[in-house]
Amino acid sequence: MSQPPTEPQLTEEQVRQIEAEMDRITVDDVLLQTLVTLLNLAARKAGLTTPPGQEGPPPDLEQMQQAIEGARAILPLVEERHGDQLGPLRDTLAQLQRAYAQLRQAGGGGGGGGGTETPPKKPEGPGPGQASGRLWVPGQ
Repeated sequence: MSQPPTEPQLTEEQVRQIEAEMDRITVDDVLLQTLVTLLNLAARKAGLTTPPGQEGPPPDLEQMQQAIEGARAILPLVEERHGDQLGPLRDTLAQLQRAYAQLRQAGGGGGGGGGTETPPKKPEGPGPGQASGRLWVPGQ
């Protein structure tokens, strides 16, 4: 009978290096990296990273919205300690939110599941996002 493949064993030095790296990394590091990753993913899902003159995949509004919502959820967690450095990320988020609204209004893109998305009901009066002066309205 054949033996199942064995997983590579880490040396003691490799384990020490991994532990040292885990000690060095902060939760803020992970949150900031995740924020940047979500913004990059939202741009890709919007089709904004396709070079001019080339045709990329159609926008995936469901994935784009999820990435934007995730970024919006993380932003307050890092604002207190890094607020003065977050201007470019806030700007990118605002641009992505505008792009999402434009794509949604144009009826472009769909979910990755192949089904058609039903547009959200228009809220009566200003929702929490509008009342607070924040840009993001879809999903409120």
